[in-house]
Amino acid sequence: MELSVVILSYNVQHFLQLCLQSVEAALTTINAEIIVIDNNSKDQSKVMVETHFPNVKWIQNTENVGFSKANNQAVQQAKGNYLCILNPDTVVAENTFTKLLEFAETKTDLGIVGCQLIDGNGEFLPESKRNVPTPKVALKKLLGKSDMYYANHLEKHQIGKASIFVGAFMLLKKEVYLKVNGFDEQYFMYGEDIDLSYKIEKSGLTNYYYGNTTVIHFKGESTLKDNVYAKRFFGAMQIFYKSHFKSNVFTNSIVWFAIQLAKLIQKPPKQKSIAINNYVLVSNKLVPKLQMALKKSVLCVKEVTVFKSNTDYVLDLNYLKFRDVIDILKKSKEKKIISFKILPKNTNFVLGSQTSENRGEIFHF
Repeated sequence: MELSVVILSYNVQHFLQLCLQSVEAALTTINAEIIVIDNNSKDQSKVMVETHFPNVKWIQNTENVGFSKANNQAVQQAKGNYLCILNPDTVVAENTFTKLLEFAETKTDLGIVGCQLIDGNGEFLPESKRNVPTPKVALKKLLGKSDMYYANHLEKHQIGKASIFVGAFMLLKKEVYLKVNGFDEQYFMYGEDIDLSYKIEKSGLTNYYYGNTTVIHFKGESTLKDNVYAKRFFGAMQIFYKSHFKSNVFTNSIVWFAIQLAKLIQKPPKQKSIAINNYVLVSNKLVPKLQMALKKSVLCVKEVTVFKSNTDYVLDLNYLKFRDVIDILKKSKEKKIISFKILPKNTNFVLGSQTSENRGEIFHF
């Protein structure tokens, strides 16, 4: 088997459904499997997968064991030569895996391959490619200076070497994953992707950023202005430094200072709110129930040529391909004040996110 796609799920039923639809569409020409491991969700994720995705392998945990341990569990059962560690709040294009696997086969020193990530409004997520977060780099990021934290030597559309990738999307050989003992289970949440990336680079392999394919990641990197995230981030960094850097007064002082500073940060992420005056459904036909639920008139168009302000664009996957949706989001860079929702195939809900700093929205009709 060529590829195992491993998805860790936790109370994200609707985003998982959209994710699985996109993954299945991207695997039609690949000998592959999809594994969903669930960390004791309380929603109807299991029923949804059993009903709509009978070929997906489901692994059920009876408690939330965290990101690292759950992914390691799933990888033990994976049969593919390659792994893709994938978040459930992502959308891949139909050619994402074929492109990345073709690229991977050209490399003899392959570590991890990452790709371009955008949020639910089409904005590029800089955590798509990062540098090693030394104590100095991490402290500067906390203080709002993130140039050294991100791999800015590469443009977002380029292909090249980068050290660190986000756990929302990582493609690598299973043998490489096992060689470095997978995700370090000291990390419950945050930092495990940095640790895995760095372990693989230290083993002598090369991590590559492949900017020629794009994946939507609805909930992007949490902001360091959030107190809870900041404490978790630097708690994870403390584990990382103890594992990979020699202990000394300078390093210990920076880590201690960063953690204390993180505890003082109280500003929550800004809630982005867009005043919606118009709805545009990108489809080949109007969806009457959607229009009734929105209680506003909905303009139906087959393509978007101009983006209008204060408009919510609903992208119908009964009509559009996944790569069409991704292209529309990316083309909206010159947008004024707009937002996007996605209507998955054969469903009665739309979902989306106006910013990567906050959780996505789900609207039933």
